[in-house]
Amino acid sequence: MAEAAPVNAELLEWPKKDKRRLLHAVYRVGDLDRTIKFYTECFGMKLLRKRDVPEEKYSNAFLGYGPEESHFVVELTYNYGKSSYDIGTGFGHFAIATQDVYKMVEDIKAKGGTVTREPGPVKGGTTVIAFVKDPDGYIFELIQRGATPEPLCQVMLRVGDLERAIKFYEKALGMKLLRKVDKPNYKV
Repeated sequence: MAEAAPVNAELLEWPKKDKRRLLHAVYRVGDLDRTIKFYTECFGMKLLRKRDVPEEKYSNAFLGYGPEESHFVVELTYNYGKSSYDIGTGFGHFAIATQDVYKMVEDIKAKGGTVTREPGPVKGGTTVIAFVKDPDGYIFELIQRGATPEPLCQVMLRVGDLERAIKFYEKALGMKLLRKVDKPNYKV
């Protein structure tokens, strides 16, 4: 089994100095209970809270690896009567850090999950990754890393103008560019 890639020390220090953070990502699901079960059993997330809003005809649930006050969480929203959604091409994937990608993929397969890329090193590198699909078609990258306080570690978005998007995230949201990679073969 390949060794977990070390976590960049600078990435662990930066949040200690800058208290801004992303709170959660909201996305739509066709069966809330099915998706909650998948995230808790396959990804090891915890159900943090769940509510039903009948007057607005929706329910939602917040899941993550720790309290909302200190961790990034996913907000799953189910709209009454809607069983599926067109995810589109703008959303790429979430990434979850784990110490053993191979074991996590075995567990996901055993629970009926869909693996879209088997575990193995990234092309031209040593970091072990895999890709899986949740019951609603959202993609998750599993990244082998050492222990981390925040396993839900990346959100990949596709943009039409990379430089413009970087400026927005830096100037409007105060984010810091950590890495920039152009992968022409991955363009949709």
